[in-house]
Amino acid sequence: MSSDVNAWRNVAAATGRADRAAAEAGVRRAYRTAGLTEPDRIIWAASPRAAVETVEKLTDAGRSVREEVRTRPWAAERRRMYDELGPSGWAALWSATGAQLWETTAALAERIRTGVAADLASGTGEEGAVRLVLLDAVLGQHDAAWLAAFDGRGDRLAGLAEVARNAGWWWPYEHAVVITERPDVLHRDEAGRLDHGEGPALAYGDGFSLYAWRGMPVPAAFLAELPSLTPERVRAEENAELRRVMLEYYGYDRYLTESGARPVHRDETGVLWRIALDGDEDVAMVEVVNSTPEPDGTYRTYWLRVPPATRTAKDGVAWTFGLEGAAYAPLRQT
Repeated sequence: MSSDVNAWRNVAAATGRADRAAAEAGVRRAYRTAGLTEPDRIIWAASPRAAVETVEKLTDAGRSVREEVRTRPWAAERRRMYDELGPSGWAALWSATGAQLWETTAALAERIRTGVAADLASGTGEEGAVRLVLLDAVLGQHDAAWLAAFDGRGDRLAGLAEVARNAGWWWPYEHAVVITERPDVLHRDEAGRLDHGEGPALAYGDGFSLYAWRGMPVPAAFLAELPSLTPERVRAEENAELRRVMLEYYGYDRYLTESGARPVHRDETGVLWRIALDGDEDVAMVEVVNSTPEPDGTYRTYWLRVPPATRTAKDGVAWTFGLEGAAYAPLRQT
């Protein structure tokens, strides 16, 4: 089971050129499975943004058949599996398969929708119209979560799965299909969030890109500025969220050292420092020294991020162990 999930995890994260022949074969199979005539035209686009622009210019494509191609087969298979396995069996299957991929793939898909809408509706006020076009999309590789749950359990979704393994998003209409390439670049952190400090976290071949730091959208120009940060620039940033990104990139300990910050409390456990930030909560950190020496005889210093309301160093260290300061009394420090 885990190997199947890992295979679909790789599908969701795949980058590089689509296998167009395999994807187009999957499209035609999905149409036949739905009882539809195969589309007359299959049009490739470099990204979801380019696909929306292509869809808006389509003529004689007919109505969207997403309901027949994707929604109804999925609902029928889910009902079949639910009836076959029962409530607890279906819950166990979903937990072992799709649930493991759902959060990260759904979040990524929504980020792409938001980015496309922002790009195409910028200055026009037509974001709603762009969102309507996006609703007609089948998500291809980003449908990996629910496809993982049905993998190997029937042929009704085989066409959809074949497209997902070989391409990105696609728009099915009566007489035409618009289908996208996969991204060229995808960078995520250990939590599966878009994250890259040296360029786009997600980028397609036509230049459509998303920039992010640990999941938070940031402007491209902002990332370019990070290597030249100074404490003065950090303090001058008015956007609290961007200022947090700056501090994470710059390093709280480095900022404390170079900004002339002063300790607010010290005791046998360490030193409590506080950074006051305009328009945001304070940043509190405890400086602690490892009591076990390194092989070279030195003692390593660590910085522990603690709640802003922390009043003493001991309270802060205790908080990292889930304790109150009064209850924290280690017999031996390591």
